Amino acid sequence: MKSKLLFLSLFVPIFTQAQVPNTKVGSFDQFLDIGKPKMSGSASYNEPTQTYRITGTGSNIWFAQDSLSFLSKKMNGDFILQTQVKFIGDGHEPHRKAGLMIRSSTAPNSATVVCTVHGDGLTSFQYRTANGAIMKETKMTIKSPDVLQLEKKGNTYTMSVAHFGEIYQTEVLNDIYLGENVVAGLFVCPHTNKFSEEAEFSNTRIFNPAPANLIQYKDYLGSALEIMDIKTGHREVVSNYKGSFQAPNWTPDGNSLIYNQEGILYNFDINSRTAKVINTDFAIKNNNDHVLSFDGKQIGISNHTEDNGQSVVYTLPVAGGVPKRITAKSPSYFHGWSPDNLSLIYTAERNGDFDIYKISKDGGKETQLTKSKGLDDGSEYSPDGKTIYFCSTRTGTMQVWKMDSDGKNQTQLTFDDFNDWFPHVSPDGKWLVFISFSKDVPADKHPFYERVYIRLMPIEGGQPKVISYLYGGQGTMNVPSWSPDSKKIAFVSNGNF
Repeated sequence: MKSKLLFLSLFVPIFTQAQVPNTKVGSFDQFLDIGKPKMSGSASYNEPTQTYRITGTGSNIWFAQDSLSFLSKKMNGDFILQTQVKFIGDGHEPHRKAGLMIRSSTAPNSATVVCTVHGDGLTSFQYRTANGAIMKETKMTIKSPDVLQLEKKGNTYTMSVAHFGEIYQTEVLNDIYLGENVVAGLFVCPHTNKFSEEAEFSNTRIFNPAPANLIQYKDYLGSALEIMDIKTGHREVVSNYKGSFQAPNWTPDGNSLIYNQEGILYNFDINSRTAKVINTDFAIKNNNDHVLSFDGKQIGISNHTEDNGQSVVYTLPVAGGVPKRITAKSPSYFHGWSPDNLSLIYTAERNGDFDIYKISKDGGKETQLTKSKGLDDGSEYSPDGKTIYFCSTRTGTMQVWKMDSDGKNQTQLTFDDFNDWFPHVSPDGKWLVFISFSKDVPADKHPFYERVYIRLMPIEGGQPKVISYLYGGQGTMNVPSWSPDSKKIAFVSNGNF
């Protein structure tokens, strides 16, 4: 296959701002002061940080009419709106408000649902069921959450809120009809006409999730390739695509991400934001189990062979070349190199059960490391080579485990109601990051297009911390995706943006 260069442009201008209606700001269509407040508000978007800032005006969002500043986008069908919000400054009024809003129109008396955080910490789900109706609210027990999500699914609206690091608390409103076409976005309301108030919104996403009739592995939503700061949770979209990006590896030099796109591997240059096909010769049906050797010179792949269509492990130079077959048997799904670059570990189905196996980089006889009933998957070496981390359903749900490099001393590390997949070890050997599916997803499955968490945990175990709230799943972070300095990870989120 001949190499080709793809130029993937960012989807927003460097800096946009608005003080007048119908001016596009970032991903939103217009900024508007609703209800004729006495002062004018403004909104801006900064591309380097991918954050919005709204200077809001208006007296209240209550009773039968509203007065506020609103940055919105026209939406239809089912969709999800997410953000991370913080007020700027001490403020003048304890009831100043910021959050997420969906309205039937921009008329001040329109039917609406509102995910609201007040300056004094009060958090409520406000709603007006018809134009001109009196606003109602459901107060939540959480105070001053900074992570917000508002989802529309038919006539059902779900508000999910959290303090960064914690799981969502949710509230649901049923049978609220706002019409087929709505406006949705970010708002600020000072609760007074005497002053304006500011709020900053980061990690903001608005997108349509998968429809009910979507067929997994046949129909695909759009993909966003993201880089996230582990400490702050700040996410940066570096590229997006209408089809399926999957499973980014971070190269040891810190300059590139390697991901799968429809069976082909690409090397994405982070600085230039361009992607180049990696020549894998005959291997053009790669799944998302691909891992770089610790020295960055080789890449292991899992390609579906022409003879039986099952996954087989191969290796080749990271710059491209003809793959060398490593596993004689299939199916085999590659997951990790040993730090000395001499051994490979992978999940394989043998005799009707999926276990973790080890093999020489040159192939040959495979060694079985796990033998428990159930699925063992996602194996990865620690940087010192002494420990292998993996996930297993052997206790009922998918949980994170560890074992010695020879398979001995298998020990469970997570104990919760989530299904925890694909533990990845930070290069400094201090942290594990993994993806958590809800208990409603079967323990042995990690499907596309789910509401998932990415969570962080000390290498020795302990209470996991949520570091990302996203829509994704299969392909989000199946492979090691830490930056070399252990400060960031790369992953894929999904949706029709």
